[in-house]
Amino acid sequence: MNMEEEVGGEGRAHLVMEGTLTARDRVGVQDFVLLENYTSEAAFIENLRRRFKENLIYTYIGSVLVSVNPYKELEIYSKAHMERYRGVSFYEISPHIYAVSDNTYRALRTERKDQCILISGESGAGKTEASKKILQYYSATCPISDNMSTLRDRLLQSTPVLEAFGNAKTLRNDNSSRFGKYMDVQFDFRGAPIGGHILNYLLENTRVVHQNHGERNFHIFYQLLEGGDQDLLSKLGLERNALKYHYLVKGCCPRVSSINDKNDWRTVTKALAVIGFRDEEDLFNIIASVLHLGNIQFGEGQDEQTEITTETQHNYLSKLLGVDGVALKDALTHKKLTAKGEEVSMISPLSFEQAVAARDALAKAVYGRTFTWLVAQINKSLAFKGSSSVIGLLDIYGFEVFQHNSFEQFCINYCNEKLQQLFIELTLKSEQEDYEAEGISWEPVKYFDNKIICDLVEEKHKGFIAILDEECLRPGESNDISFLEKLEDTLGGHAHFVTHKLANGKTRKTVGREEFRLIHYAGEVNYSVSGFLDKNNDLLYRNLKEVLCQSDSQILRECFQREEVTDQKPLLCSLHQTQRCQAARFDEALVRHQVKYLGLMENLRVRRAGFAYRRHYQAFLQRYKCLCPGTWPNWHGKLADGVATLVQHLGYKPEEYKLGKTKIFIRFPKTLFTTEDALDARRGYRERSKYQRIRNAVLVIQSAWRGMKSRRRARCRRHAANVVRKFIKGFIYRHYERCPENEYFLDHQRFSFLMTLVRNMPKTVLDKSWPVPPPSLIEASEHLRRMCMQNLMRAYCRRIQPEWKKQVETVTYLMGTPKKHISPFLTVCLCLCLSPSPFSSLRQYGVPVTKYDRRGYKARPRQLLLTSSFAVLVAEAKLKQRIDYTALRSISVSSLSDGFMVLHVPSEDNKQKSDVVLQCDHVIEAVTKLACMAEKINMVNVSQERFLFNIYWYLMESMVSCLQTSCPGPLEEKQFQNIKYPPVGMRYFSAWFLSGVCFQKGSILVLSDHRTRYHFNNVWQTLGN
Repeated sequence: MNMEEEVGGEGRAHLVMEGTLTARDRVGVQDFVLLENYTSEAAFIENLRRRFKENLIYTYIGSVLVSVNPYKELEIYSKAHMERYRGVSFYEISPHIYAVSDNTYRALRTERKDQCILISGESGAGKTEASKKILQYYSATCPISDNMSTLRDRLLQSTPVLEAFGNAKTLRNDNSSRFGKYMDVQFDFRGAPIGGHILNYLLENTRVVHQNHGERNFHIFYQLLEGGDQDLLSKLGLERNALKYHYLVKGCCPRVSSINDKNDWRTVTKALAVIGFRDEEDLFNIIASVLHLGNIQFGEGQDEQTEITTETQHNYLSKLLGVDGVALKDALTHKKLTAKGEEVSMISPLSFEQAVAARDALAKAVYGRTFTWLVAQINKSLAFKGSSSVIGLLDIYGFEVFQHNSFEQFCINYCNEKLQQLFIELTLKSEQEDYEAEGISWEPVKYFDNKIICDLVEEKHKGFIAILDEECLRPGESNDISFLEKLEDTLGGHAHFVTHKLANGKTRKTVGREEFRLIHYAGEVNYSVSGFLDKNNDLLYRNLKEVLCQSDSQILRECFQREEVTDQKPLLCSLHQTQRCQAARFDEALVRHQVKYLGLMENLRVRRAGFAYRRHYQAFLQRYKCLCPGTWPNWHGKLADGVATLVQHLGYKPEEYKLGKTKIFIRFPKTLFTTEDALDARRGYRERSKYQRIRNAVLVIQSAWRGMKSRRRARCRRHAANVVRKFIKGFIYRHYERCPENEYFLDHQRFSFLMTLVRNMPKTVLDKSWPVPPPSLIEASEHLRRMCMQNLMRAYCRRIQPEWKKQVETVTYLMGTPKKHISPFLTVCLCLCLSPSPFSSLRQYGVPVTKYDRRGYKARPRQLLLTSSFAVLVAEAKLKQRIDYTALRSISVSSLSDGFMVLHVPSEDNKQKSDVVLQCDHVIEAVTKLACMAEKINMVNVSQERFLFNIYWYLMESMVSCLQTSCPGPLEEKQFQNIKYPPVGMRYFSAWFLSGVCFQKGSILVLSDHRTRYHFNNVWQTLGN
């Protein structure tokens, strides 16, 4: 939407209302007063439709705000929007509920007069939400008082309590308010909220006992059943099933998808605590008693009199109401007859239908008066004693016209008649005062005065209400038909009253025999007289009131007082307004219906009877001065003279406008639209020139910025190219001495290696991993590696316990042994694994060897260490095998330079695994040392052909005999194909070690059968016999 921004005196941006006139073809006009065809209902609805499509839900009719319910969340209620409307003139900004709220608040402060905002509309139109927005606006924008926080919480928390007890699901709205509400918000002399008061009226208490199909009872019943804990329900005698209660099943709608009764129950109980309720238990007892009352059933006794047949429900009911059970039973089935205020001793039994009606009347009276008591308690928490100013919020049903209209619709429509009468009077009065203040002659406005309808209803002795009260108090039998006949006799000649009997032939077809028609200001409504007398009468029998007056419940004693047993209360009251807000969802048929029955067209016609547009001289001249050379760019004279010069230049005709003391009045919207179009054309030329200047400035800024970015990008690229060039040249010269060509590369290489080393340092002494250094850092890498290992060993040795240190000291003899024979670290670890006792006579010899495992003949690196009494094989600081010299039978070596030797040990010794096959690079030295230390010099066998050694294996004796036979040729795989698996247990076999064996790394001898194949790695391959 194209809107012009105007900077106010305080620097805030105000959206001028006339700025939208240039887009009126798309978004309509913001004030219906500016409609050219203001008498057309179609034009009125089309303007609403255009604004609704643009999510513009608010439109003015002068000081009246019309709202269309969008049924979705709009981002127009934020804190920023509140500040935008704060302190702004009513027509200076686009229509909004905040504008009405702020204008009312400023009128309260400046005029020192109480104000009121009326919110009316049909069910689902958004009346309750509108009142919430107004309260939120005041709580956010008004000055803070000492008790502002507590008051605000109580005022806001009163809403969910009232909604729980006074709202229900209807066919049009899942949270429809079924009562009228007038709320006073009290302000102190500084304009801060200090208190509040709520007045409720017209509660639809008939909903307690009956609901239409698809509707529900009041929310509190379902919230209690769904949200109350089990202990509370057991105490109240309730079950968590709404279908078991007669008053909750008539609408056939116990659950609603859009309502969460359990969460709402928690909200209500929290709100009651915030407001300060102390009688919650008593309140819940009354709510539960209404449900039990609905389940009371009646039947005929032995003497054909009506009696209660549901004893359990009756017991719960009397307990929850705190009354005597026998007295309550008699009051529900009998009534006392009175004459002239005196009791007659005769007690009349009730028929079945009368007993049911008395039960329902009691339920409605208990719930309705409890609701009134609840509102009174809220008022006590909001009360403020002292002088204050008041803004009233009146939330009331709009004009209601249903297919079947009864007493409730008559009361609501009568209230709307009174409101319309007062509204027209106040509107005309406001117009007249504005004209007189500006010195413009006032022309009387012709309009429909609905005073004749109000007199028809409320005139003394002859009005509708007087006849109704008279018929209710008349002795003898009176019914709805007799009431209708009396209406015909008394009001038969009235132009706005029609019945089937009084109507002509054409009208008689549309009015039933038990109906009458009232012609309201908004249209014709047919009312059915059925139930008028009963609903106007107080059907709660006197004996029921007497029982409740004696209740133990504090709430019921306050609701039913003895002095009001014979009193009658008035049904209707007058209401007042100064502002009006209507809400509706945009359904064309529904909107047309509401436009008609809310009297919006009549309000618009009254507003347009004089001048359609008025504005202060300063605002008008400031906006349109550019259209006249005499007022552009500035006018230095009187404002009235400047406006006169401007309108003469624009060609206004005398009948199109009037000049007041401070305002200009324009009669026709077309005149204003022509002026706006001229302003738009003028602004187009000005905006084009302004655009060209801004565009040239933008081009200069863009070129400077792009040049700076390009130069910066070029410097980055040049630097990157130099870095890449240095790196490539350094890589080429990486093997040369340090020079300028490879300096950058070597530094980068050194840094990368050191960072890699930091991230991959060895963590333990057994971790031999080390990053590969670049050629230039090999020597430094070795130094670092040695230092790292020394630090790790030093740290490890610090953690050695004292008893282990003694073992380390016993092996210091190894320090003189050549490094090729033994590793120092391995020696230390070995000493930690051995017990101290065998090292009393250690000798200084150790040599690395390769042992061939008996399982698969895999090569295993080992250390062979010789002591004075035994030899050991160790690996990675672990003792693998110990060979005592006494058990060593002999030593066999080959005559070839293969480095193999076999240590023969007895196979019967369980401590020995088998003969040990070893390979050593220093076999002669090792065999000599071993033979000398074991004193087995004569037992060294240098075999020229073959020698025998024993191993463990899982083979059968058939394979043993096969291997013990001298093989004439090479061993083939087929020679072992028939070998089967041995039974469970260990078996021995002997293998010939042939003198012509050549040990080649990677050679394989394969033994296989039909299931398994055994691979022997690093084992000999037979080349000949």
